[in-house]
Amino acid sequence: MNKKRNITAIILAGGKSSRMGTDKGFVSYKNKPFVQHIIDVIRPLVNEIIIISNNSNYDIFGLIRFEDLITNTGPLAGIYTGLHHSKTEYNLVISCDVPLISSEVIEKLIEQISDDVDVVQLQSNGREMPLIAIYKKQCEHLIKRKLNIGERRVREVLKQCKVKTVILEKELEVFTTNINTPTDLKNVL
Repeated sequence: MNKKRNITAIILAGGKSSRMGTDKGFVSYKNKPFVQHIIDVIRPLVNEIIIISNNSNYDIFGLIRFEDLITNTGPLAGIYTGLHHSKTEYNLVISCDVPLISSEVIEKLIEQISDDVDVVQLQSNGREMPLIAIYKKQCEHLIKRKLNIGERRVREVLKQCKVKTVILEKELEVFTTNINTPTDLKNVL
């Protein structure tokens, strides 16, 4: 496929990174920060890339960065902020802790976009991955309502959306590896 679609990519880089001990987006893997690996993979597949983070150091990547509209409420608030600022109907949400991500995996999500689905997410290693997913912009309103009543769990919000889950083939599962700790990083080096 490898042609750009009218999609905004939303990189979630606002986590506290407490298990890693430093901001995960800047952790180096193969001499590049995690976020740069992700940017390099998704750039050919989307129209625009935005970063959601309160850390102004992310400005070095030359992308538009937005701070969370609702603070201290986890990735759900990051998704909400990204959707709020997006100008496209479809939005690739991806967390900053998956530097192994491949274009083949992202293309599998993009290929499953359809009008009758709100969210297209991956399932890898038997786990659903709502932080590597395509969200319709219209999900913004539901997420905001949920945040306003104190809900912070992405999976709880998805229970009220039309979700399509793409089960990843075994040989592609490595590309969705979350690297959250120094031990996780050692395991992929």
